[in-house]
Order: sequence, then C-alpha cells, then structure tokens
Amino acid sequence: MSLTFHWFLPTNGDSRHVVGGGHGTPATAFGRNRPPTVAYLSQIARAAEDLGFVGALTPTGAWCEDAWLTTAMVCQHTERLKFLVAFRPGFVSPTLAAQMASTFQRQTGGRLLLNVVTGGESHEQRAYGDFLDKDARYRRTGEFLQIVRDLWEGKTVDLSGEHLQVEDARLARVPDPVPEVYFGGSSPIAGEIAARHVDVYLTWGEPPAQVAEKIAWVRGLAAKEGRTVRFGIRLHVITRDTAEQAWTEAHKLLDGFDPDTVKSVQAGLARSESEGQRRMLALHGGNREDLEIHPNLWAGIGLVRGGAGTALVGSHDEVAERIKEYHALGIDEFVLSGYPHLEEAYWFGEGVLPRLAAQGLWQHPFAPTSAPATQVPFTS
Repeated sequence: MSLTFHWFLPTNGDSRHVVGGGHGTPATAFGRNRPPTVAYLSQIARAAEDLGFVGALTPTGAWCEDAWLTTAMVCQHTERLKFLVAFRPGFVSPTLAAQMASTFQRQTGGRLLLNVVTGGESHEQRAYGDFLDKDARYRRTGEFLQIVRDLWEGKTVDLSGEHLQVEDARLARVPDPVPEVYFGGSSPIAGEIAARHVDVYLTWGEPPAQVAEKIAWVRGLAAKEGRTVRFGIRLHVITRDTAEQAWTEAHKLLDGFDPDTVKSVQAGLARSESEGQRRMLALHGGNREDLEIHPNLWAGIGLVRGGAGTALVGSHDEVAERIKEYHALGIDEFVLSGYPHLEEAYWFGEGVLPRLAAQGLWQHPFAPTSAPATQVPFTS
C-alpha cells in the first residue's frame, strides 16, 4: 500500500518563523509576513499538487480564515489536489453540511475530504453561539455524522436526538464519491465517535509508543462496532540534506521564540479542555530544554503554537526512517506542514518522497511526466 501524504494551507498566515494560533490562542504577528491571500495559498497548493501530496488540510477557528470559503477559491487554481476541510459540526445544520459537501464534490470533481473538529475550547465555542460542554459537543458530533452519512447514502432522514433534530431530510443529489471523514480526539468519548463514524482517525505527533497505544485503542473500539478505521498523523517537518542543516533550522525557529510569547501561549493552552492538547503540552512542559523527545521528533513547535506541536527534524534519510517507524505501527496517512509552507513543501517533496519511492513505500498519485525522484533537491 502506497503511503498517502497531505500538506497544509496556512490560512492564519505564513512566515520563516512559527506562526502561532489555535486552541484559544491568537495567530502571532509573524503571520503577517505572508498573509493568507488566495494567490499565496494557491502557490502552496500548486506546489503540493506537483510534488505528489494528495490533499491539503485547512484549519478551522477564530484565528484563521474560513476553511470552506478559502478552499472553494483555491481549488480553482489547482487541478487534482484534494482539500481536507476542517469544520465544526455545531456551527451548521447537518443537512446543510451534507449539501455543501455534495456541491463541493460536484464542482471540484470529487476533491473534498472532511476533517471533523468537535471543538476543545468552550470559550471559543461560545463566541460562535455554542454553549454545550465538551462531552455534549462530542455526542452532538455523533448525531451529526449519523445524519450526514445517511443523507449521503440517499436516505430520507428523520432523527430526534439529544442535540439535533431533522424531519424528512434528504438531498436532491448525493455526492459522488462520498467524501471521506477524518477525525481526531484523545478523550474516551472521542474514541467512541471515531469508532462508529469516521474513515481516518488522526493523531498529533506523539512518540511512537504513545501513538501505538492510540491505534490499538481506536482499532479495538472500531472492531466492537464491526468497523475498520485507517490511521493518520499530523506533524511538522524540517528536513535537509544533512542532519546538521536540519537542526540548525530548528534552532533558528527556537531562537525566534520570545520568552514572553512562550509564557503567554503556554498559559492560554493550559486552560484548554482538549485532552490532545494536554498531551502535547506534557511533551515539553513549557521548557526549552530536552525538546528532542524521540529520535528526530522535536517538541519545540508546541511552545508557541496550539494543536500539532511536534516536528520531524533531520536529514532526508532520517525523516524517511521515522516515517517508516510510524507506518510500521499502522499509520498510512501523514498530514504535514513546515515554515514557510511553500519552501518546506519542496524540501520534503524533493528530499524525502524520492527515498520512500525508491523503497516501494510511495508513488506519485498523479503520475507526472517528471516525478520528484528525478528532480534536483531544493536548496537555499
């Protein structure tokens, strides 16, 4: 089975520094270095498409541009790249969401993937008019996905649930193909929802032993539901021709972390209700020392950014080995990013992907006339 790689669209802005944001923290000033214009995001998307990334994740939240609208515009500047659109079930009716997804599929030729984000910060949810607590939000997500999936199958849906109610709901046109649903969450109820409804369970980049535990947990829950789930991981990457060059870049990022900003961001993230965010914080404890928590796995990003806070750092060969290590655990999809996103897409696409291709672990999904394995590695 060929590994699948996705890139990231920085709709909160891009920079040669880490752009913060997420889980109740605002985007940092570095995000103004390269504003998230359609022109710039399209440049990243086209690079990702050419290099062989299957899709691109767009985040959701008050700290970034709207994912639905942004991808609807950017997709006009690409041909085959899929868009892993993050959205929160509590902000739109399930029938409308099913219709939006169906429209997106038809207008883009089937290039939509959905990343369902339940929302781990009650104060941010309340800003959007959502006053449910965290567990209730997850239960609502389950009802939401039940309705949406039934509608996508062409069923007429009547449901009177704990949080959602629809009557005689149906779609005039169902999506073809049906979008795959991606989902992440580390709390017990999140595992239950994943087991029942999702296609791909995503974890943030924890050390392999912890990732293995998560995979076993979700796989076991899915088996009880008579289902199988694929697994993906969300990571940043800093990959160079040599390990020394890669760690030099990581240290440059770390040197750019203002102590007051780190303190403020960590205080904000400590209030997060997200179990996944709590696990990310535990990897570094707010400390700048001992940030390599597993060979080539660096927790420095999480000092100033909410959500995914770890990066694979090393030579192209080393990063390829770490990807193989995660794959051996059961990870088949990798959702990656790096600062700045345009340049780092080339470093990974021209440095790591050819090595995986040579070992039979990856092939270019779009079969271009000139695949990355024959390209000259990107240098700066």
